Amino acid sequence: MTDRTSQQPPTSQTALSAGSPFHPRLGDLAIDLAKAGTIGVVVALPSDSSASYQLRPPGGGVDWRARSDGSTLRPVPVPVTHVTPARRDAVYDPRAQQAAMAVTVHYEDGGACESLLVLTPAQVELYYNQLGRMIKARESAQDRRR
Repeated sequence: MTDRTSQQPPTSQTALSAGSPFHPRLGDLAIDLAKAGTIGVVVALPSDSSASYQLRPPGGGVDWRARSDGSTLRPVPVPVTHVTPARRDAVYDPRAQQAAMAVTVHYEDGGACESLLVLTPAQVELYYNQLGRMIKARESAQDRRR
């Protein structure tokens, strides 16, 4: 993962598609849509002697082949470990009737990216109450330690 946010590509007038083919490298994990979303480790790449990717279940097992154009393969997403608030003020947009708070999303592989936590007015009130209770609980715990 990258430490920067990516730019949104410009909108085109072409029809929606499943996305660009994924061309994994040896050892990469890939999801094969042609095998009902089965995850496999790439153990062989398309070449002059092989017209397809060869995948194997991560724990071992029976190999299978996937199309050489990568059209049925997708990368396995890296799991999110946690999200932290960024050091910027949250804002409320009265026209959209929502609040937005910058956050940093942290991934299992050590990567991070910035995103937005978007909240409705009802969610803002709910979290205001919950945060107030957490602040009081923290103060009580600190008083007991003294």
